[in-house]
Amino acid sequence: MFPLFIRIVKNGVCCPVQSLKILLISPDLMSTSKLAGLAKEAGGLLETLRSLSEQPRSKHYDLVLLDIQAFQEDPAVLVAKVRLLLDSISQKDMSMKLIAFGPHVHKQRLDDAVAAGVDEAVSRGELFGGFPALLRRWGQTLD
Repeated sequence: MFPLFIRIVKNGVCCPVQSLKILLISPDLMSTSKLAGLAKEAGGLLETLRSLSEQPRSKHYDLVLLDIQAFQEDPAVLVAKVRLLLDSISQKDMSMKLIAFGPHVHKQRLDDAVAAGVDEAVSRGELFGGFPALLRRWGQTLD
């Protein structure tokens, strides 16, 4: 498989083609391992944050994946904590797309995460099964 490179447009100006930087927030080793492999195959750069008490190494990510099932908190509280963390590390003119994922059988948690302010929610099966296509779709909407 060829690496996935996304042309990112910021403020109407096309920036150089670059690899998509992804932050995965999940303490779940199975999700972490699976997504690390998928990101590598797609040419993305993935960093994992296993706890919200940790600080990410980078100051900007194009995409943040939040495993809502791996945390016991209510999705509204969890999303608020993640947004606060992202706001604390990002530059004001840089936006990070926040995507929640979890099992399809917990659709209500996914819906609650959208209501709480994530940009989109997908099932774990959608994420794992369609990762390259989802990255392309999300990459096209970064600005």
